Amino acid sequence: MSGIIEPRTLSGFMELLPKDQVLFDKIKAHLESVYLKYGFFPLDTPVLEDSAILLAKAGGETEKQIYRFSKGSTDLTMRFDLTVPLAKYVAKNYGELTFPFRRYQIGKVYRGERAQKGRYREFYQADIDIIGDGTLSIANDAEIPSIIYSLFLGLGIDDFVIRINNRKVLSGIFAILGIKEAAADILRIIDKLDKIGKDAVFTELTKEGILPETAEKLLTLLTTKGENEKILEMLNEYKGQNELFDKGICELETVIKYIGAFGVPSGYYTIDLTIARGLDYYTGTVYETFIRKHPEYGSVCSGGRYDNLAEYYTKKSLPGVGISIGLTRLFHVLWENEFLNRQLENPVDALVLPMSEDLSYSLEVATGLREAGISTQVYLEEGKFKKKISYSDKLSIPFSIILGSDEEEAKKVALKNMSTGEQVICTLSEAVKIILENKEELKKAKKVIM
Repeated sequence: MSGIIEPRTLSGFMELLPKDQVLFDKIKAHLESVYLKYGFFPLDTPVLEDSAILLAKAGGETEKQIYRFSKGSTDLTMRFDLTVPLAKYVAKNYGELTFPFRRYQIGKVYRGERAQKGRYREFYQADIDIIGDGTLSIANDAEIPSIIYSLFLGLGIDDFVIRINNRKVLSGIFAILGIKEAAADILRIIDKLDKIGKDAVFTELTKEGILPETAEKLLTLLTTKGENEKILEMLNEYKGQNELFDKGICELETVIKYIGAFGVPSGYYTIDLTIARGLDYYTGTVYETFIRKHPEYGSVCSGGRYDNLAEYYTKKSLPGVGISIGLTRLFHVLWENEFLNRQLENPVDALVLPMSEDLSYSLEVATGLREAGISTQVYLEEGKFKKKISYSDKLSIPFSIILGSDEEEAKKVALKNMSTGEQVICTLSEAVKIILENKEELKKAKKVIM
């Protein structure tokens, strides 16, 4: 007989204990419910795709991080995000879709990057995108922050801010300052502002050949803080010098105007001209969402506007706007900071404890509870009462229903509230009412985080 293999999980892959998995699934279900509320349709694309499809636009770090292999004569790649598969899907099904096409997808993606704290090689992303056919109203860009607001507030996270910018404004500023040719390098450096600070960014800009006075003027402009109206007023002073800049200001003003109409209080969003987004395909509005108390974790929800989603798969113009939440990483951030209220989450409402050899009555009671909408487990193993009630206690099941010969004869149940220790003898219908009322009270009191 061969030796026992030590059970282990690959580095960068997350496995959770049952209680935490329940909580993760609850967060996932909440995101899905919000996406549905805003009229997005579900989509599920394959984890594996033909490498030529997935890697049409890939290069640099992406190529290094992908999981790619051959099966027979087929060259396969595991999806590394949900955007590229969406692009393929829209191009492939263009004739069958109704535009604007609104889709959400929550699924696992794979990147072979270095596993570290809060970063995984297998992780869930939760994306939404609105895709237009030829054109897409800028008002869609204003709706996105309202979805972010609804998502995070519903999780009990109320100390966050959505930082908003427009890539046209940035590009226009570069043109006005005469540094348009170095735009790609400048964007890459600006994206580091929160991580390395203004002085270090200034140094990097000058190393790229930007004159010190120009770098100083650029950073002063980009790091101006204040009310949204004040920043827009400052930007309007540069109007008339660059067509792209003027268009970006118009878009930014429209987005800021409508976000409030979508129901987002002013304290939850702000113009931040340093938000550049590192990905090349963003061409207009960009967003990054930060938990104020934990800026060290960076953006927990980001995205923006792009001109043409599926340019590598079709000649049709398909502009869009969307966001992505790294769900696994968000869960890690909340879990590590002990925000998650792990004591209140349980998928089981009641545990039936048969105390007689004949299980018939216990099974009837369990069936009645389930038909009333109460998730119910029956303890079918033999053992003394102490062992059975201990099982319920360890799993934090709110109610235990103890059924002996006396209860069966009277057609009643012994209902024990595991939190208070209170036990009552009542009918099944009375037990159902008590459990449902308690469940509703818990639901009102619960938040995913404390």
